[in-house]
Amino acid sequence: MGASASVTEKSIHEFMVKDAKGRDVNLSTYKGKVLLVVNVASKCGFTNSNYTQLTELYSKYKDRGLEILAFPCNQFLKQEPGSSQEAEEFACTRYKAEYPIFGKVRVNGPDTAPVYKFLKANKTGFLGSRIKWNFTKFLVDKEGHVLARYGPTTSPLSIEVQSLSISLHGVHM
Repeated sequence: MGASASVTEKSIHEFMVKDAKGRDVNLSTYKGKVLLVVNVASKCGFTNSNYTQLTELYSKYKDRGLEILAFPCNQFLKQEPGSSQEAEEFACTRYKAEYPIFGKVRVNGPDTAPVYKFLKANKTGFLGSRIKWNFTKFLVDKEGHVLARYGPTTSPLSIEVQSLSISLHGVHM
């Protein structure tokens, strides 16, 4: 759907993003780690279960090479209305998130964040390249290649069962 034509990057490690405080973060710092990239929202019906399970996954696998990259997004019924810093504070305070919460992004439309153009171009979903809703998840291998895409109703713990432990042990799907 057009997104793939404009993507020249071969790895997620080629992107620079903003953290919740507006500082640049080079995603190359995550080379050698398996990534679960998620567009998050604080006022969604999926918020409690997803944040709870993301924190559980991170606690279980962070010492084995997992990093969760959470990108707040306000595109779906304005369910992330505050600032990036408020989204970070919400996740870290209420759900004890120790993984990075980045600056708010757009995941669809003409102002889609470049990292999301890359993710969508590499794994389409039920609606083609469009992100359907909050808590869409992308599993990225240690080299920065997108392995899988999961919809909002796929729980983080089911990803563990399906793919995560395999990816962390270096076996490609």
